[in-house]
Amino acid sequence: MSATAGQAADGVRSLADRFGIEPGMVVMEMGYDEDVDQDLRDALTDRCGELVDEDTDEVVDAVLVWYRDGDGDLFELLVDALGPLADNGVVWLLTPKAGREGHVEPSEIAESAPTAGLQQTSTVNAGRDWSGARLVLRRGAKGKK
Repeated sequence: MSATAGQAADGVRSLADRFGIEPGMVVMEMGYDEDVDQDLRDALTDRCGELVDEDTDEVVDAVLVWYRDGDGDLFELLVDALGPLADNGVVWLLTPKAGREGHVEPSEIAESAPTAGLQQTSTVNAGRDWSGARLVLRRGAKGKK
């Protein structure tokens, strides 16, 4: 079995691989602050180029949402993330791990995502302090916004 470009020789998947980011993808970032995981951001920008901000006019393939408890209404933030998202795009909701400042209870994600028209498909370890929830559009949800 051969490794993809993003995999190390020992078969370990890179962060960009875990997030499904490929060269040429347009990735939007929301909620950036000084506490984000810089290694993750570097891995993603190395793979796809610069991350665009939430003021972009482009259709995006993925949205990275850094969200901490106290950052405002999660439902509204997820709805905002859907605006420029391609129909087959993905939202990565990045939240501090349990025990870290700003940790978000899984129940908050479980309530907000479906209300916004998203369903959670998996979670990943997104760094030392962050977890990532992969959220995709439920069938027919984009047209109902």
